[in-house]
Amino acid sequence: MTRRTGQIISKGNGKYKVMIFLGRDAAGKKQYFIKTITGTKKDADKYLTKKLNEKNLGEFLEPAEIPLDHLLDEWFEITKNRISQKTFEGYERMANYHLRSYIGKKRICDLDTHTIQKRYNEIKDKGLSSHTVRQVHKVINQALSYAVRTRRLKSNPCQFVNLPKVEHKEMKCFTESELSVFLEFAKEDRYYAAFVIAAETGMRIEEYLGLQWKDIDFEAQTVSIQRALITNLNGGGYLFEQTKNGSSRRNLDLSNFAIQVLKAHRRIQLEQKLAILDVYDDLDLIFPTQIGTPTLYGNLDQRHFKKIIKKANDAIAKANAEYGLKEALIPVIRLYDLRHTCATLLLKALVPVKVVSERLGHRDPAMTLRVYQHVIPAQQKEATGIMERLMLGHGKLSA
Repeated sequence: MTRRTGQIISKGNGKYKVMIFLGRDAAGKKQYFIKTITGTKKDADKYLTKKLNEKNLGEFLEPAEIPLDHLLDEWFEITKNRISQKTFEGYERMANYHLRSYIGKKRICDLDTHTIQKRYNEIKDKGLSSHTVRQVHKVINQALSYAVRTRRLKSNPCQFVNLPKVEHKEMKCFTESELSVFLEFAKEDRYYAAFVIAAETGMRIEEYLGLQWKDIDFEAQTVSIQRALITNLNGGGYLFEQTKNGSSRRNLDLSNFAIQVLKAHRRIQLEQKLAILDVYDDLDLIFPTQIGTPTLYGNLDQRHFKKIIKKANDAIAKANAEYGLKEALIPVIRLYDLRHTCATLLLKALVPVKVVSERLGHRDPAMTLRVYQHVIPAQQKEATGIMERLMLGHGKLSA
């Protein structure tokens, strides 16, 4: 049965081929949407009428036969130049570990909310965090949204899933005294200056590992954060990535203490470089390896940061045993927690949130408040004490 833009062809055994003319491609070749209907000729005619009405209303979509794997590849290709290398690799990991092997072969037209919800539940049942589930959701949701925008899906099934609640883990950081103990035991480590800068500025790890000597103005006592060091790329290697936005690109004041530590660090570094000049890879990095190459996060964490904590705690435990002391051990925190230490100590000292936010490179103070909301109650108590002293004439407001 011929129609203006479609036809039905009987294939026998209760099967009918529905063909809808879609136009011609750039070479002038006719393009058709083809669908086999099992049932009666009336069923095929009903389907054809429905699709022709959708086409006339501009609502017709060719069912997307491509598997999710292919859609992800296509979406990654157009996305990789719009986001940071670190974010892109995170997206790829989520897709490779949690999507491709499980639902990657499914056609996107067959993906529904139930299938996606089931995959999320399986990830959670394996004992992985809510954060992981939400990261996986971010990837597949954006890929399927892209399919909707390119008119291969009518709607995104991800919009109806139930995501697990965000788990707020207790943030760990050093207290003021614990930080002093850690830095005291870190003095003999070749990355001592890195730990000082990390604690004082609250920089992200990739930011201070990407610092170059040209970023330090010794006279003005400032550091300029312009780039991040991204390592462990697929296949190995590294790259310097410009900081992604205006808030991340920032200039920070450095204390006299930090400046003196950096000067001493530079002298030692120059001496070591001159001794192996023929093999030294000079990238102008402030905190490189002994041969000038970029420092890997894992090595800095395990071979230096964690070892210093252990060294400090071994010394404290020994002193307690020998002298009957009851000094507390310093907590075993993550290297990244030096950033949290900086923010927490500043906020507890009643440094304005906006100042702390700018120091951390957050987009706005609201983000800082969300991350460090646990510090605010202590601030309120301290603020009350300050007001009490002022009202009783025991304190003075600065002019």
